[in-house]
Amino acid sequence: MKKNLIIYLIAAFAAAVSCAPVSEVNFDVDQNSIRIGAAGGEKTFKVSSPGSWVAMTESPWITVSPANGNGSQECTLMIDSTLVFGERKGVVRIQSLDSDDKKDFEIVQDGFAYQIALKETEMKVDDYAGFGERQFDVKVNANVDFDVVLPDGASSWLSFKKPELNLDRGARPREAVIRFEWKVNSRDIERVAEVVFQPKEDVQMAIHDGLKVVQKAALPIPVNTPAGDSLALLAVGRSLGMFTEWETSERMEHWNNVKVWKDGPNKGRVKYVQFFMFKTLEAIPFEIQYLTAAEEIVIYSNANHFLRNLDTGEYITKLTDLKRLTIGAYGLTSLHPDFVNLKNLEYLDLGSNCFETIPDILTPENFPNLHTLVLSANQRHTIYDLSNDIRENIGGFVGDNLATPEGMASFKRILKWNNLDTLRLSVNYLQGELPDMEGEGLPTWTFEELKDSLATGLTALPEALQNVPKVLPDTKFFAINFNRFTGAAPQWLLMHPNLDIWAPFSLVFPQEGKTKDGQNAGFYNEPVSLDYYYEIYQNKKYNPSNFVQE
Repeated sequence: MKKNLIIYLIAAFAAAVSCAPVSEVNFDVDQNSIRIGAAGGEKTFKVSSPGSWVAMTESPWITVSPANGNGSQECTLMIDSTLVFGERKGVVRIQSLDSDDKKDFEIVQDGFAYQIALKETEMKVDDYAGFGERQFDVKVNANVDFDVVLPDGASSWLSFKKPELNLDRGARPREAVIRFEWKVNSRDIERVAEVVFQPKEDVQMAIHDGLKVVQKAALPIPVNTPAGDSLALLAVGRSLGMFTEWETSERMEHWNNVKVWKDGPNKGRVKYVQFFMFKTLEAIPFEIQYLTAAEEIVIYSNANHFLRNLDTGEYITKLTDLKRLTIGAYGLTSLHPDFVNLKNLEYLDLGSNCFETIPDILTPENFPNLHTLVLSANQRHTIYDLSNDIRENIGGFVGDNLATPEGMASFKRILKWNNLDTLRLSVNYLQGELPDMEGEGLPTWTFEELKDSLATGLTALPEALQNVPKVLPDTKFFAINFNRFTGAAPQWLLMHPNLDIWAPFSLVFPQEGKTKDGQNAGFYNEPVSLDYYYEIYQNKKYNPSNFVQE
């Protein structure tokens, strides 16, 4: 009985349920319109449908996923980034496949505004960093091309490299990375530059960032004091990248390759210093200018100096009291125009650099006190045959070919430097014939000048010396060996009163290799001995008959 009752109740419940009204699903979409930003992205909407449906759009920048379905479902709109400045619109249609019902809704996308946007708008840099480390990158997002404008005065310490901005995406901003490079701050005041990114078009900017660069002030160096000199030495050594360091726990007067004044107004300050074995790609550091008491400075042996193309820079030229200066094996190809300020120089050694021509600035007028000029070994590469080598920028004064008017004028300028007692031009690529120097306005040798000098033994001016120009009359050391000179050795050389002390068979006559036009270097009238010379200057050669026996 109970079992039949349960079956009856279940049947009655089922009958009641079957009689309840069924809820119908209407075809619809829960959006009338959707708005999205210029960068695009994703939006969702819901489709309500009793049956199958399909989504469609004629706008290629709109994608619907899924694009069809059966029954109600949530869909995703994927909107591409726009490429235009103004807004754009598109329509999405959802259509029932079981009926003609359709639902349209609008997609509105904002356009990009004109912009130059920086990821960072302020950069702070130190007063000093090693070469290759004085730079920073700035990322710029822009949809309009622009110029980078430095404020007045900033170009002396700040520069930049701007790549070409590729605006192939229309209004969509593209990223450009601009590299800024800065120079060492030698002053004890902060430097600030407000950099402007100036649009090349006349447009209304929505975002227009600028860049503020702030450089730290340098630590002050006490001027004209021993303490200031010691700081300057350390700073120069640091900037040059010297391979050794001074022992700063000791007094400066005990530092290697440093001498100080023992008394006088500059007592305790640097009198002499040598900077040796270093690696730099820059001009002589600015801190050198603080060594105002120095009489002699030696800067020598830059790593890979034969690969460099450097200038002295302006700071060494501020030491107007310098008497002796060596800048050797540094990689110099030019001298700063202010080098003429060093008028008190008596000794100048620019050997083992990379000069293509003898610097025009080297004249007796610019350096009236100079008596020693060393310009040896300016070859970048050892080239025996210049006519069979295509390398350029080889140094060695190769540009001063005496076969050209310019090269001859440059060389004559040096030969007219009467104050020189030492001139070294060895191991270069000087080519052509030595000038006879006649017609150059030089006086000629006279018997009165020679009769008592250097025990010449002259009783009359020999015919061989008559009308011979006085070239480098007081020079005691003259070296032009291992260049590419050709032709005849002139009379002023063969008969020079100091020829025998010039060690001519090692430092004057020997030449080597071939010239640019294929000639074998060497003087065709090179003497085999100095016998001819000692016949004229009889007291110059050791000869017992020249001495009075007591």
